[in-house]
Amino acid sequence: MSYARQMLDTYPHALGVDADALAVTIDAANDCAQACAADTDADLSEQNLADMVECIRLCLHCADICTATARVLSRPASSDPMVNRPLLEACAAIGKTCGDECERHAHMHEHCRVCAEACRRCEQACRDFLGAMK
Repeated sequence: MSYARQMLDTYPHALGVDADALAVTIDAANDCAQACAADTDADLSEQNLADMVECIRLCLHCADICTATARVLSRPASSDPMVNRPLLEACAAIGKTCGDECERHAHMHEHCRVCAEACRRCEQACRDFLGAMK
């Protein structure tokens, strides 16, 4: 069981959302942020650095958006659909965009393949949670 789920299980009030889906989304966003941070560092170590600039930029954006999303979702007491929905939409969008860019390099760089996987998982988790919010 993830720490996100464990923390949600200790919450003193009813969550008002599916705790499993929320935990999956928080974990996916945190994993994606970590993968993007690591991929950025690996990209900066590649010999063809000029070819990696867009990947680096998108990974930085993705890590920031995923981190913000995970942090806000981790505070269910202040849960506000007017805030959470755009965060989740942004997280899904950058997950797709960053995942697409990382996939372009995946055949040459294993770190990009791993990052693309994390981005896709995050994108899907955010879309699934958005669907559950309706």
